[in-house]
Amino acid sequence: MARFFHKSSEKAGQTPGTAVYVGAAKHETVTVERYEFDEVDLECAEAVPLGSVQAPRDSQKTLWINVDGVHEVDLVQALGTIFELHPLAIEDIAHTGQRPKVEDYGNHALLVLRMLRWNEKDDQIDDEQVSLAIGPSWVLSFQERKGDVFNPIRDRLKSSRGRIRKMGADYLLYALVDAIVDHYFVILETLGDRIETLGEQMAEDPNRKDLVSIRHLKRELLFMRKSVWPLREVLSSLQRDGAVSIHEETVPYFRDVYDHTIQIIDTVETFRDMVSGLMDLYLSSISNRMNEVMKVLTIIATIFIPLTFVAGLYGMNFAYIPELQWRYGYFGALGLMGVIACGMLIYFRRRKWL
Repeated sequence: MARFFHKSSEKAGQTPGTAVYVGAAKHETVTVERYEFDEVDLECAEAVPLGSVQAPRDSQKTLWINVDGVHEVDLVQALGTIFELHPLAIEDIAHTGQRPKVEDYGNHALLVLRMLRWNEKDDQIDDEQVSLAIGPSWVLSFQERKGDVFNPIRDRLKSSRGRIRKMGADYLLYALVDAIVDHYFVILETLGDRIETLGEQMAEDPNRKDLVSIRHLKRELLFMRKSVWPLREVLSSLQRDGAVSIHEETVPYFRDVYDHTIQIIDTVETFRDMVSGLMDLYLSSISNRMNEVMKVLTIIATIFIPLTFVAGLYGMNFAYIPELQWRYGYFGALGLMGVIACGMLIYFRRRKWL
């Protein structure tokens, strides 16, 4: 349940704008990356001290500062001071239980997203909050842990491929959001393969392990839906209202990300319907199996009813039973029982009850 609800009791009673970290990645080492670039030049430093970070002096260049680790709140506040972030923006960055949203503070804006990755070890979706602050010529990205989905962005910056070096901070923001959203498709492919494999297994031999797998898939899809659904509102707001430094020529790119988000939401809902169908299939299979067992037991009981009658008839304690003194009475009674049983089996088979 920790993935659904974050412990926020430490913030109780604090004044608005108080930065308190509520996540669980307090053991992580904080690292700061710095990329400053234009179409011609690129300055790249993957581990820089906080003292060397400063707001861009050249408005013709774009600055990207990426911070891995927000549990050191003093560092977040120091960066907020350098780039003049609003106190509520700093609070949202440190409070990692935010739902996806966008806040416009006039001279800068804050975009909060959930970055999802599949954890093979725990066989579940891992998520972390990614906060993206954008100003006129800079972008700040804050993550809880080291490791992200931004390596393609770094490669494109270093190789000067595409538009990313030619356009400004708003296009860099788009590229970061697009990388996060595109990785949702990787999660969906993994979940889709699990659903398909589970469906094939259940078609052959459903068992209780399948029920555990179905519940696990339902929980992961619910978790993903919780992370993706609010993103539609965020991207729609960026298209409709815009934000600081979001230029008109960049809006179509955000519209493309919005289309991807709608596709992801549709796929998640389809997968949820498929998993619900698997649950119905499991319950139907278990019910059919129980019906088959009950049918066999009913047939056996039905066959033994007349046999029990014959055995009870000749087991009565009366002195003048006609066949009591018959030499072959015992074998005759057994033969009668055998004929009755065989006759009933033939009748059941002709009726296709067997």
